[in-house]
Amino acid sequence: MKKSLFTIFLFLFTGMVLQAQPQSAFGAGEWFKFRIHYGPFNASYATLEVDETNFEGEPVYHIKGRGKSTGLLHWFFKVDDDYQTFIDRQNGMPYKFIRKINEGGYTKDLEIDFDHRDNKAYVFDRKHNENHTYTTKPNVHDMLSAFYYIRNNIKNDELKPGDEMRLNLFIDDENMDFKLRFLGREVIKTKFGKVATLKFRPYVMAGRVFKEKESLTFWVSDDANKIPVKIEANLAVGSLDADLDSYKGLKHPFKIIMN
Repeated sequence: MKKSLFTIFLFLFTGMVLQAQPQSAFGAGEWFKFRIHYGPFNASYATLEVDETNFEGEPVYHIKGRGKSTGLLHWFFKVDDDYQTFIDRQNGMPYKFIRKINEGGYTKDLEIDFDHRDNKAYVFDRKHNENHTYTTKPNVHDMLSAFYYIRNNIKNDELKPGDEMRLNLFIDDENMDFKLRFLGREVIKTKFGKVATLKFRPYVMAGRVFKEKESLTFWVSDDANKIPVKIEANLAVGSLDADLDSYKGLKHPFKIIMN
């Protein structure tokens, strides 16, 4: 199992709608915690948080994602993942991405610097003390920056079932064209109450991790925040569910249907 539950969790949010949105969906101080189940196990928790800082003199959002295994899963497949990205506060493009993971003894320790002018990714592999340079596609994102860029660019009122969207990603050493379909609107039950959501299904590579190309479904709140509230995934072995467990620092009211 070379991809952790948290890696899969991040990967689910990398392709939505790429249209202009007049207001930002998030800001500094936002924090999410997600409870991830693998089959019958409460497998892990994942957190996402946003801070403000400067990167090489530029004002950026520093976004940090952490994932840790818990309970029985931790005893036979320990997961400790640290993801970070530094994105431009104005356009959401990533300057630097950090991926430091330990997934059942499988480790990676990468730093990726993006040059959007020349479409290059400069990858430093700390584990092997190696530097590599890759050509990227225009407007490329990492896994974390993609999620936040997408949230800022969903135009809720214009979505129609069947709409398809694409996003360019660079992950480790590979360019990926991520396509996603909007399935429709749905009110779902959460621990906070009923929430009106937008339902999406990304198209992924079947085989090593996912059972088939249409194995993933996820829901984001149909409000100005576009909060990820639920994920369902059929994996090559077993199934995964993730639910929003707690949050703070939202930029807009979280619309909850009480009745």
